[in-house]
Amino acid sequence: MNWMKFKWLYFGLSALVLIPGIFSLVLFGLKPSIDFTGGTLLELKFSVQHPAISIQQVKEIITEKGLEASSVQFSGENTFLIRTRPITKDDVVTIKAAMAEKFAEKPEEIRFETVGPILGRELLIKTIVAVILAASFIMAYVAWQFKNAKFGICAILAMFHDSFVLLGSFSLLGHFLGVEADTLFVTAMLTILSFSVHDTVVVYDRIRESQRLLPGVPFEDIVNKAITETLSRSLNNSLTIIFMLFALLLLGGTTIKWFVAALLIGTISGTYSSTFTASPLLVVWEQLKRRKS
Repeated sequence: MNWMKFKWLYFGLSALVLIPGIFSLVLFGLKPSIDFTGGTLLELKFSVQHPAISIQQVKEIITEKGLEASSVQFSGENTFLIRTRPITKDDVVTIKAAMAEKFAEKPEEIRFETVGPILGRELLIKTIVAVILAASFIMAYVAWQFKNAKFGICAILAMFHDSFVLLGSFSLLGHFLGVEADTLFVTAMLTILSFSVHDTVVVYDRIRESQRLLPGVPFEDIVNKAITETLSRSLNNSLTIIFMLFALLLLGGTTIKWFVAALLIGTISGTYSSTFTASPLLVVWEQLKRRKS
């Protein structure tokens, strides 16, 4: 099949996914968790006897105690996730006592995490440095392995495609659903970068092998041949991961829900970009090179 005949359609599909996400990133950005901003994350759970407790009631209790809740949201059945400026354990005891007085039940403390603003800033800087280093090392390795810079550059462009798909998706989720980007999101993003490049290298290796065996064949035909030979392998490999992630997303706990969602989005994007972004970029590069010469 002549896969490269539709290369501009592939780029168009990528644009349809990327543009809303990039637009959201520019307008809204990501919603950072306390891992990056500093603060306290407190998760409290009531029994089923109190199904009518509202977010507003929880906010009012915290305000009455002289504290400020930047956000309160449901994280499960009768479970509230409270985000505030850094507070102490004594403040938590006070909040729980006030809730016990108002609702005739002391809530169960599920989670209590406090991160200072200095640690949050350091973590953000380290995250940015980690992504830049990972991209640089991957580009250098692929370029060296294939003895041609275009392979490394196209692989990194496909990797950035997956990065912006994931970042844009979480920007939209953060704006409309209040989903926060935390350290687990960073872990998912770095994992997806390596997964994306792994599949890309498989296709590129087949292109390099075919170039050596078929020196007179046009480059576009060689790319078509490489995609045909590797597509079923890539799909089978990715589907096993996607099925497992779907099961985790549906049956896993709330604490890993968005981590799994990030992996799922990145896996689907990485599977697509390895074949339908990285390879067409090589063909376009070769066509521009021929026109110049």
